[in-house]
Amino acid sequence: MKLARWRDGDGELVGVVAGDSVVACLRLADAAAGDAAIVELAGRGTTPSPIAAPVALSDVALLAPIRRPPAIRDFYAFEEHVRTARAGRGLDMDPDWYTLPVFYFSNPHTVVGPDADVAMPADTCELDYELEVAAVVGVDAADLSPAQACDAIVGYTVFNDFSARDLQRREMRLGLGPAKGKDFASALGPFLVTPDELDGTPQRPAAAMVARVNGVEWSRGDLADLHHPFPERVAYASRDARVRASDVIGSGTVGSGCILELSLRFGPERYPYLRPGDIVELEVAGIGTLRNRIVTPRSA
Repeated sequence: MKLARWRDGDGELVGVVAGDSVVACLRLADAAAGDAAIVELAGRGTTPSPIAAPVALSDVALLAPIRRPPAIRDFYAFEEHVRTARAGRGLDMDPDWYTLPVFYFSNPHTVVGPDADVAMPADTCELDYELEVAAVVGVDAADLSPAQACDAIVGYTVFNDFSARDLQRREMRLGLGPAKGKDFASALGPFLVTPDELDGTPQRPAAAMVARVNGVEWSRGDLADLHHPFPERVAYASRDARVRASDVIGSGTVGSGCILELSLRFGPERYPYLRPGDIVELEVAGIGTLRNRIVTPRSA
C-alpha cells in the first residue's frame, strides 16, 4: 500500500495512491494528528475505505508523509559511502563500523516535503544532497529484538539528508556533530509505502536508488547494499531507550549518493555543490520521486 498526505482548501488529507491518482480515506483534524494517522493506516495492513472520489496526483499539493517525527536517527550503513568519505580524510575503515550501527540525531522540526524549496544555509558554499531511504517506526517500545524491530517498521519513504559540508567539516573537527551542518532541512516523501511494496525481504528490502540534479543522473545505488539491515538498526536505537511511533530511521547515504563522494572521485568541476535554482530529484523504486528546489539563503 502506498499512502499520500496532501493539503486542500479545507485542511490535510491522507489517502491511498493508485497509479496516477489518489483516493482520500481520512481528513485530518489538525497537522499534529497526521503523523499518527498515516502510521496507523500503514500498520493496519488493509486498504482503508474511501471518503471521496479519486483525484489526479498532479492536482494535489503533496506533503511529507511524516511532518513532525518525534525523532530522526540517521545511520551510517552503506560501506561504499563510508569507505570513500573516510578515504577523503586520509582514514582507513574502522573495524568497529562493521559491528556498531552508529547514528546521529537530526532536527525533527525542519522536515520538508515533495516540491518544497530548500534554502541554502547562509554560511555554506558546499550544499549537498544525500540519497537515502527512511524506515518509519509504528510502535512505542524499548529493547526490541531484531525480529520485533522488523515487525515495528510500518513503512518506508525517500529521505534527502541535506548537508552543508563545509560547516559539517568544521564542527566535526572539534569532536562533536554533525550539528548545524545538517540542522536546516530533511526532505521526506513523496509517499509512505508499506514494506511489501519493496523488493527483497522484510529483513532486507531492495530498491534501485537514483539521484538527479537538473534532470541529469548523478548517483545510482541499491538499498540491498546496506551492511546494517533496518531491523538491526531499530533494535539498536531501542536498546536502553525508547523508540516512538512516527520515529524516522535513515539508511545513511547509498554508495556514490552524494556530491561529497562524487567530487572526491571525479573532481569538483564535474560535480559541483548545489546552488540556488538547482533541482534535486531522488527516486527510489517502489516508493517514488522526491523533488526539491534549492533557493537563496533566507537572510539574503
